[in-house]
Amino acid sequence: MNDPRSAVADAARARLDAKTKPRGSLGRLEDLAVRISEIRGSATPGRLRAAVVVAAADHGIAARGVSAYPQEVTGQMLANFEAGGAAICVLSRLAGAELRVFDLGVGAGTADMTAGPAMTREQARDCLDRGRLVASDLAAEGFGIVALGEMGIGNTTSASALTAALLSVEPEVVCGPGTGLDATGIRHKIEMVRRALAANELGEPEAVLAALGGFEIAFLAGLAIGAAERRLVVLLDGFITGAAALAADRIRPGTSSAMVAGHRSPEPGHVLVLEALRLDPLLDLELRLGEGSGAALALPIVHASLAILDEMATFESAGVTDAGR
Repeated sequence: MNDPRSAVADAARARLDAKTKPRGSLGRLEDLAVRISEIRGSATPGRLRAAVVVAAADHGIAARGVSAYPQEVTGQMLANFEAGGAAICVLSRLAGAELRVFDLGVGAGTADMTAGPAMTREQARDCLDRGRLVASDLAAEGFGIVALGEMGIGNTTSASALTAALLSVEPEVVCGPGTGLDATGIRHKIEMVRRALAANELGEPEAVLAALGGFEIAFLAGLAIGAAERRLVVLLDGFITGAAALAADRIRPGTSSAMVAGHRSPEPGHVLVLEALRLDPLLDLELRLGEGSGAALALPIVHASLAILDEMATFESAGVTDAGR
C-alpha cells in the first residue's frame, strides 16, 4: 500500500522544483514546506493561521530551591502575559500569531516529586484531556499551527526528571542551569532529580508523566496529541515543551510526525529530546527563556516556507527557461 504522506511529499517537492530557482536551492526552507505539507495532508497547504499556546502552573519541587527565581514569579508572569508585557507577547504580535494563555495550576501546583508522585493519574489524565480539547477547539477555529509555550518556576527540573526517565539516562546528562543556576545550583538540581526518580515507581509513559511532570507539561502533551490528530503543525519551543512532546510521542506513538522544532536551547537535555524525536531545529540562538519565545521567533520561517510553496512563480508561468531538468 502506498504511503499517503510520501505521495504528498513527492507532490510538494515537485511543486517546489517547478519554481523559478535551481532545484533545492532554498535548502531547509524547502524541506520545511514539504514537512508541513505532509503534516497537513496536502501539497497545497496555503497560508496557515498560528496560535501560540502558553500553559502555566506551579511545581512542588520549587520549594526545594531548584530555581534561581522564587515560586511567586509564576503568578506574576501570568499577570504580565495578561498585560501584554512579556517577551512572548511581543514576539507573538510580531509573528502575527494569536496568544492564548492557560492557567493549569498557578498557586495550587503539583506535589513535591522527591516525596512521591507530582500528580495523581487522574490529574495527569485530566490535563491531557484538557490539552486535547484545546487542540480540537483551535482546529475548529481554523488554526493550522499551534506553537507550544510554558511558564512555571521549577519546571526545568520537572522536564529534566521526565526526560531522564523516558530516555533512561542519568540526571547529570539532562540537568542544566535553567533560568540561571550556578554550578552549585546545578549539582543541587541533579540531586533533586535523582531523589525524584528514586521516590517514584516508573512504568508506562503516562505513569511517568504523572510522577514527574507538571500540570502544564501534561496539558501541552495532550495539546500535541490532539493537534497531531487534527493535522495541525505542532511548533515546539525549548526543553520544557520538548519534554512534553517526548511524553506525548511515548503516550501516542507517531505524534512527533506533526512536530517542528523551533529552536535548540542550551539545556543539555534538549539535545537528547530532539534526537529522540528526530527533529532538526530551525534556530539556535542560545535561548533559555521559555514562554514559547523560540517557537514564535521560528514562525516567520514557517510562514516563509509556505509562501514560497504557494506564491512563487513557476518556470512555465513566468516564461523562464528551466535548465535544471
